[in-house]
Amino acid sequence: MSLRITDLHAVEILDSRARPTLAVTLTTSEGGRIHSAVPSGASTGSMEAVELRDTGRSRYGGQGVLTAVGNVNGEIAQALTGRTFSSAAAVDRALIALDGTDDKARLGANAITGVSLAATRAEAASGGTALWQHIARRAGTSPRLPVPHFNVVNGGAHAANGLDFQEFMLAPLGAPSLAEAVRAGAEIYGRLKARLASEGQPTGLGDEGGFAPDIDRPEDVLRVLVSAIEDAGYAAGREGVALALDPAASEFREDGDYRIAGESLTSDQLIDRYEEMIENFPVWSIEDGLAEDDWDGWTRLTARLGSRVQLMGDDIFVTDPATIAQAVTRTVGNSSLIKVNQIGTVTETLEAVRICREAGYTQMISHRSGETPDAFIADLAVGTGCGQIKSGAPARGERVAKYDRLLEIADAHPVDLRFGVVAP
Repeated sequence: MSLRITDLHAVEILDSRARPTLAVTLTTSEGGRIHSAVPSGASTGSMEAVELRDTGRSRYGGQGVLTAVGNVNGEIAQALTGRTFSSAAAVDRALIALDGTDDKARLGANAITGVSLAATRAEAASGGTALWQHIARRAGTSPRLPVPHFNVVNGGAHAANGLDFQEFMLAPLGAPSLAEAVRAGAEIYGRLKARLASEGQPTGLGDEGGFAPDIDRPEDVLRVLVSAIEDAGYAAGREGVALALDPAASEFREDGDYRIAGESLTSDQLIDRYEEMIENFPVWSIEDGLAEDDWDGWTRLTARLGSRVQLMGDDIFVTDPATIAQAVTRTVGNSSLIKVNQIGTVTETLEAVRICREAGYTQMISHRSGETPDAFIADLAVGTGCGQIKSGAPARGERVAKYDRLLEIADAHPVDLRFGVVAP
């Protein structure tokens, strides 16, 4: 299916944290005008594709993206406009070759991501198919509605509190449908707010819409979450509503140890603590439980807990196919978070998903802390059939946009699409 680009234009916009990002409009010879907006992370892996930011601090404190915007409107547009491509994957290959770096540092991963997302949407539109259906055909996967993982308590880089762990999520694994999973997340979120308020805790929100209470110990957060689940009339556990963690351990590692609520722990001591959490609370998934450079610790973590819970790599894998392949060889983790802008193109993202799938690693499609109302990742989650997505709390427009898109897809295809996590 050919794709002829007649115009390409980017503009600087704001993300959900009042920081600049960019949006791309791609026009095809068929007259279609396709829009895509690019997310941005706060807690980022050191090996992620490079997000290009302006150097001058007189605008947005040096966080502007006019250079990346200029690269889309200049060099990228000159290279792509007027050309006919055999596919969106061919557009991605042209972008990678044009940039010429391993980490997309020259043109900027944010510039490249915006064009790649738009090209994928344009290809789906030209074929007259829904985006999720097009992604499934492109990836060779069976579509599936994913279980939402709602980040309802924020800490770490996502909140101005003393909580070192970055995310505490509700996972309605036992819900019979997507709609019921979303309802569970929303109802428990409301009861959590009431419980925190009754305990004298602040109910302000972090970057991803979760509450940011004045709690230091992760176990205390888990206790509150179990209580909120029960307050809302649900059962805490894998047959009902389970819990998932994203400690983002790279953020609190210092001098080889992990600093949590004033304690200093070795890798093995932290693994012991995770084991206690799993035994005492319905934790089913741990993302970035150890730091991105602690590969030996990850091996031990996987050997100890990999048969009991999902051990997901984010900062350590950065959606990079080569890194994930290395992890499979070394038995590091059993799951990967998937973020398009970590690697820069949809093509490379789908390759990362393929490697995970063939190795028996589960996958979860993810938003970033700096988001826009663009709901591309909802279609990506359905199309890849991975069975899991996280897009923050069931609150704030840029987070809810993804969940609402999933509800729309589910409503339009009540019989065609299965719902639930894909077992490894």
